[in-house]
Amino acid sequence: MVRYGLLARLGRHELTLLVSVAVAAGLILSFALLAGEVVEGETAAFDRTVLMALRVAGDPAVPLGPAWLQNAARDITALGSIAVLSLITAIALGFLLLQGKRAAAALVLLAVGGGMTLSSLMKNQIGRARPDLVPHGDVVFTASFPSGHSLISAVVYLTLGAMLARFVEGRRQKAYVLMVAIGLTLLIGCSRVYLGVHWPTDVLAGWCLGAAWASLFWMVALWLQRRGAVEPNLEEESAPDRA
Repeated sequence: MVRYGLLARLGRHELTLLVSVAVAAGLILSFALLAGEVVEGETAAFDRTVLMALRVAGDPAVPLGPAWLQNAARDITALGSIAVLSLITAIALGFLLLQGKRAAAALVLLAVGGGMTLSSLMKNQIGRARPDLVPHGDVVFTASFPSGHSLISAVVYLTLGAMLARFVEGRRQKAYVLMVAIGLTLLIGCSRVYLGVHWPTDVLAGWCLGAAWASLFWMVALWLQRRGAVEPNLEEESAPDRA
């Protein structure tokens, strides 16, 4: 009874913050556990099994599927490259500044810049080698764990998706925007495994850490919004007019 009474007294913002904290904590814990397993070599069998399952039996140089699928995977994986993500972020920042959302623009810039820095730090710290079982379907330069494409695309698309949802009204429209952001993040990560440039656990770790980072910044945005330091979303701006 006490627990339900406490939940009843929580406002929508407070409940959202509580959920965001729980989600971020769970994702960070998942990343930490996965990193520990990777360092100890406990995920090697799983990684090899999944990677080889995406190759033609008896010929690991050939990925499953028609010839056009590998080209499509390269196109999809490019959506998670630093160049494309930087361009998308710059376009989003320009839009936010034109809308007069300077604080929101600053948060997006910090989230994306911090995510890129976090990816580099984790790669250098763990230093996992790239898959050597199959030919790489894309050019790679850095260490394997976590997947930078998966991590940074999660940060960019989830952060921008949550921010863009602030500019549309209605649950269906907001859900659509967020589902597109999640879908792009998942597709990019899967393309990295299909192209043979990442172990599956690299991608899982990238998703966990990137989503956690995006959740933390969304939590900060909500907290600052409650204090008037960040502009309110569209529904809250129009609430007085509807009243």
